[in-house]
Amino acid sequence: MNKTIRALMGATALCATAGIATAQDNVTLTVATVNNGDMIRMQGMTDDFSSSHPNVSVEWVTLEENILRERVTTDIATQGGQYDVLTIGTYEVPIWAEQGWLVALDDLPEDYDVDDLLPAVREALSVDGTLYAAPFYGESAMVMYRTDLAEAAGVTMPDSPTWTDIKGAAEAMTDKENEVYGICLRGKPGWGENMGFITAMANSYGARWFDMDWNPQFDSEEWKATLADYLELMTNYGPPGASSNGFNENLSLFQQGKCGMWIDATVAAGFVTDPENSTVADSVGFAKFPNREGVDNHGNWLWAWSLAIPASSQKQDAAKQFIAWATSKGYTELVAGKEGWRAAPPGTRTSLYENADYLAEAPFAEMTLSAMNAANPQKGSVQDIPYTGGQFVAIPEFQGIGTAVGQQFSAALAGQMSADDALAAAQSTTTREMTRSGYIQ
Repeated sequence: MNKTIRALMGATALCATAGIATAQDNVTLTVATVNNGDMIRMQGMTDDFSSSHPNVSVEWVTLEENILRERVTTDIATQGGQYDVLTIGTYEVPIWAEQGWLVALDDLPEDYDVDDLLPAVREALSVDGTLYAAPFYGESAMVMYRTDLAEAAGVTMPDSPTWTDIKGAAEAMTDKENEVYGICLRGKPGWGENMGFITAMANSYGARWFDMDWNPQFDSEEWKATLADYLELMTNYGPPGASSNGFNENLSLFQQGKCGMWIDATVAAGFVTDPENSTVADSVGFAKFPNREGVDNHGNWLWAWSLAIPASSQKQDAAKQFIAWATSKGYTELVAGKEGWRAAPPGTRTSLYENADYLAEAPFAEMTLSAMNAANPQKGSVQDIPYTGGQFVAIPEFQGIGTAVGQQFSAALAGQMSADDALAAAQSTTTREMTRSGYIQ
């Protein structure tokens, strides 16, 4: 995030006095969303919304994750008004709501059944008990692995593996001559791309971003071990060009049979087990996010890609109607009817995990719910910390800091700098920004 936007993020709340469209014909909503599979699927379902809302049309702005975050942050912080519905996550919602930048979703239709939302997800998207975004899908993180490759390599994957188990399995399953790589992990720089994963990994190693006085901790033994093992795994057993791979790139690699393991968001499970798009759909196993021996932390994160309305939108009534449709039980049933229950957006509603049809078709359902329930975003590290967040630090400055650190770690993965130099640069950059922002006195 540039300096102007960072200053705006920390400034006095913007005035939320935008007008609300009421009972007008031919409303066109501009929806900004990420190019993930579930959102692409939603666009294909829009005719269902249009049939019941003939006066509301939808224009999509579909962007890669890092670009989406940059553009919606700039727009909302400057009250630009380009978008009527935003796709944002559990990091942005409470920060932006407290700034007055989001419209409260406290008047959704009764049949929407707000009480059916998973309690942890609903709490993460609320401020003082008021919902400010509706979850489209929720997730934690886990190991996805090729059971056929594991069997052929003589590997038994524990339900709760350590990073030592992961390293051994990655080595055993790697066959570079046939373009099969033992492990695929995020390398693309970004606070929500490689740093989402690496922060979770660091938590599982016992690391923390800051001590109780907001001093960065990249010079700690835990961070050194995290980055060293991450780079060793990816250098020895990962695919070429990994520093450019994010969630979608690794999903494609896994579906093509090129990854022995992939450790990432639980939402991916529905796509790697999709027989129409995954060549390995019938050979996928699941395990908990790993931990370092002796550290009681599996790096579970809690995230929800959610739909929210910026206060600058002039079409708030129509936007609420769209959000109520896209995140409803009815939408889940629509997807299930067209593509099967396995494809239903996961991780948002209690009723989905009580649905026998879903549980029968989605072998990953119970592990997804277990991982989400085990996540503790109030205390992501085993050490004392002054912040909340699992795979992120819930302060406005984290977007800029996390992205800068992600660039340094991605450069180390690309061989452009050493691990020690990347950690030293992360320590220096973060210390400077935290001092400038007033956290470090």
